[in-house]
Parts: sequence; structure tokens; C-alpha cells
Amino acid sequence: MIRLLPLTGDVTPAIRQLGWDWAVEDACATYLAPEAVELPAAEAEALLEAADTLYDLLVQAIPDPIPDELLQILAIPPNLWATVRHSWNDDRHWHLYGRFDLAATPDGIKLLEFNADTATSLPETAVVQWASLVAAGYTEEERQANGLFEGLQGQLEEWRALNPDLDNSLLLVHLPDSAEDETNCALVAEAARAAGFASVHVASVDDMRVVSQGADRGVWAPSAPDQWQRFGFLFKLVPWEILAAEEPALTQDLTDLLLSRDVIVANPAYSLLFQSKGILAWLWQAFPHHPLLLEAALQPLPGHQVRKPLLGREGQNVTEVLPDGQPGTTLDGEFGRQPQLYQRWAELPTDARGRRYQAGVFWAGEACALSFRRDAGFITNLSEFVPHLLS
Repeated sequence: MIRLLPLTGDVTPAIRQLGWDWAVEDACATYLAPEAVELPAAEAEALLEAADTLYDLLVQAIPDPIPDELLQILAIPPNLWATVRHSWNDDRHWHLYGRFDLAATPDGIKLLEFNADTATSLPETAVVQWASLVAAGYTEEERQANGLFEGLQGQLEEWRALNPDLDNSLLLVHLPDSAEDETNCALVAEAARAAGFASVHVASVDDMRVVSQGADRGVWAPSAPDQWQRFGFLFKLVPWEILAAEEPALTQDLTDLLLSRDVIVANPAYSLLFQSKGILAWLWQAFPHHPLLLEAALQPLPGHQVRKPLLGREGQNVTEVLPDGQPGTTLDGEFGRQPQLYQRWAELPTDARGRRYQAGVFWAGEACALSFRRDAGFITNLSEFVPHLLS
């Protein structure tokens, strides 16, 4: 049973001062929970250790060289295969961060999936949940497992150090008309400045220009009105598979620039190896019955299970399959025609009102921060964000 502690105090002024109005506007009024999960320190440590172990398992599970069969199983678009392999084989392509979604089940901690490419909820985890505790009078930093900003800073410092031949400038791009994505980029930008990047700029991906020919080869964006700048480093909060499907020419140009070291991109293309839910079936084959894994396959399993599109997002098109094989709860979405993964049903912990809780563990070089989402049904991007307090 999840234990909850009411949080008094108004976090809104601090959030608005940071420019994160999207988190407290009317449409998000029920997104931030007015209470915290009270979590024993040993349980928090177990979640962090699970994420570190799972990352190691993911790395161990990737064959060298990467076979076509695996890329096909994972539904990675063919126009990304060269980039995936190149980035995997060159250590200068650095995986900055990702978020493990974990279930603390009666049978122990289990991996639900790994958001390895474009995980969001960075500002909520790094700042909002801590501000919620401060507003309620809890000021001891050790009361929360939350080193996300420091983890990002360290990863960005390492990324810079691995690529000293590139211009010390970072462009961060996000999908247009998304205040939430822009705010996630803004947090990474602050960590980049702390990590020593000389020039840091956040923009919509529509404002980015990629030139693969001539003296202007590189990635460009307007850093000021009528003033274009070329950047050596690119952080994109745009999924690789969406780029590949909707912008094949841009994808090819980025691939050319990566291969010639005119730019380097994070998260790297190889993060798709971990992002695809097909990796859950691959992991189960590589480490059958591992205590942190749920049984998973690319064909239906017997009994209670969940069906997920391999490259789905935000909980879209996830379907519960009941023990008799009939569909249970189903979420609408845009990914229904994708290849599907079947994963053993996991019993999430609940509170006194029956709401389910999913733990999010951020990995940035190592597991570094916890957060929680809750909902009466499936956990999606619209589910409540719940801070935590260590006891």
C-alpha cells in the first residue's frame, strides 16, 4: 500500500517565477498532486539499484556487430540503421539520460519500459517535486532522492570532453507549439551552461537548418533576429523514428554530418535500441526469468498481459488482454498499426483510494532521481505527477 503525506503550501509562485506556467495553468490543474509518496530510504535505494542493473543488462544484450535481425525485431526504420550502428560503435556518441518506468509489484521491482530517447518530466522531477517539499516546510535535501540536475550536468561535461574537436556550442530543439517540451529543453540548457558549454540556444525544430553540402555544412539556427549560428552539438527532444518517417531528407543530412563529424547528436541514434519496446522481448530471451524482468514476447502470451506498440508513446494504443484472451481497457492513439509487444501484466501498488502508482527512475550515467505517476487506470503522460519524501 502506498503511503501518502499531504503537502501544504503553494508551489505556484516558484513555478511561475521559473517560467513554467504550463505546469500550473488551468489545463494542468490536477497534474501536480497535493501530496507526496512517503518512501522508506531502503525502497528508494532498491529502485535506483534496479535501474542501474537494468541499464547494464540492456548494454550486455546488444550483440556486436548489431545484426539486421535485431534492428528488424525492434522496428527501427531502415534509414536509421547506419546511424544506429555508427553511434553504437563510437564512444564519442554519448547517451545523456533516460527514464526507467518501474513497477513495485508483490513479486518485486519489474521493468515496464525504458524511455531512452526523448524522456520528459525533467522539470517536474528536478525542480517541481523539490519545490513542493520546500513549500510544505521540508528543506533537507536528503529527504528526496533527486540528483537529476547534477546527473545531467555531469553527463554533458563528459559529452563535451569526448568531443573536443567540435565547436563548444549546443542547440536544443523541440517539437513546435509544445510549451512542455520547450521547458524540458530549457532545463537541459541550464545543465549545459553549468557544464561549460560556451553557447547554448533553445529553438523549435522548425527553426533548425541542416546543410550537408558546401562551406556552410552543419546545423544552424537563429540565435538572435537575423543572426544565424552554426552549432557543434545538437540535443533533440524529437524522436528519432519521427524524424526518419516524416523528414527522411533531414535524417539523411544529419547522418552525413554525423559521419563526417560536423555535428554530434544526443540522445544518440543507438538509444532507439533501448527505446523500442521490442527490446523487452529480446531481454527476456537473453536473461529469462531475471527477477527485474516481466515475461515479454512478440506473440501473444497465455494469461493476463498488456499489448503495446513497439514505438508507441504516451500510453497510446496500450491494451489490457484479460486471462481469457479478451481485450480489457484500451487506450486510443496513433500507433495501432505498429508491430506489437506482449508483456506479462504487472500489479502496480495502490493507495487507499485504489489509484495505481508507477515509479520513474531517471538514469544519467547512473540512476539519480525518483518520481511517481498515478492514475486509476493506465499510467499516461496525463496522469498525476506525485513528489516523494524519504522516511
